[in-house]
Amino acid sequence: MTALGDVIEIDDRTVLVLGRELDLAHDQPDVGNALVHRVGDTLVLVDTGVTTAFRAALLTAADRVGPWFRALVLTTHGHPDHVGNNDLADELGVPAEHYVPARDLAQMRDPESYWARSFERIAWAAPLPAPALAARVVSLFTPMRPFAATTRTYEERPLELIRIGSRRFTGWTFADGAVRVLRSQGHCAGHVIVHLRDCNVLHLSDEGNGACGAMYDADQLKIQTVLGAVAGLFEEGEAATLTDGHTFALRRGAEAVSHLDGLLEQATALQGAALGLTGGGGRIVPSAFTARYAQAIAELGVGGANPNPMFTAMMALNELDELGLRPEPAADADADAPWSRPALHDPAPPSPR
Repeated sequence: MTALGDVIEIDDRTVLVLGRELDLAHDQPDVGNALVHRVGDTLVLVDTGVTTAFRAALLTAADRVGPWFRALVLTTHGHPDHVGNNDLADELGVPAEHYVPARDLAQMRDPESYWARSFERIAWAAPLPAPALAARVVSLFTPMRPFAATTRTYEERPLELIRIGSRRFTGWTFADGAVRVLRSQGHCAGHVIVHLRDCNVLHLSDEGNGACGAMYDADQLKIQTVLGAVAGLFEEGEAATLTDGHTFALRRGAEAVSHLDGLLEQATALQGAALGLTGGGGRIVPSAFTARYAQAIAELGVGGANPNPMFTAMMALNELDELGLRPEPAADADADAPWSRPALHDPAPPSPR
């Protein structure tokens, strides 16, 4: 059993600071794990989590990997469980830089609208209207300070082609190449993953949250592509230790490959199950599909971070979208209106005048 702020040592200058799971029933926010690393005289923080208790744990961990005389704070994506303490960059007492993904700026400035957009899609599964539910959820994440005085976007830097072994990524490097920020953009629109060269750690953050992304801006193909690419890095010895945003453990070598392959196998099995549940076509009512989809998840033993009925419903809609179904026009007024496949032929041409 782990507790918020516990530390797992990777080496004498790298630690993983553990967050905790979401518990909406008890108004407990989840907190994403954070990496604390020192390269030369630079402190590197990958995500800052949320809550004052986690902030204190980060400072303790930073002292543990010292000494350092400058700081680099990297945000993997804009979800509140990863960004609440970002203003810590201003309080470290040394020159600091802070970078965030440009595509996640809107949700960082206005998280309620972002979450309301996801909850509106599953109004039939949510306990409150979307705006009220979003306000309630976001209110759990306090204090929420996603920006520091030094905050910039990664995209303000020139994009780089980054070679790691036989793999090619685009992203940005820091600390003379010792810190590599790689674009992934699967879990949400701006997501990045981080490779720390000197300790050979690959931090997936939330790209490894489960077999299917839940948010409206998730991209299933990108999730699966990055999982496959990262597995290749481990097979080639270009990465040795796998960490992520919500698994409270380290995975090394073959164990990391097995874990990544398992996620990909779950993704393909789950999509196969979803295809079977659609019956090969016709009109699909989201609430009815979600009930059967949840049963398929249980039967397949598919896991993931922070499982709850709302996230399952959000995943179900993304699965329908992956299968090529789309909401029918009535969905504008009714979130539980049927989905169906677009016609595979052009409509009849208009009659000549």
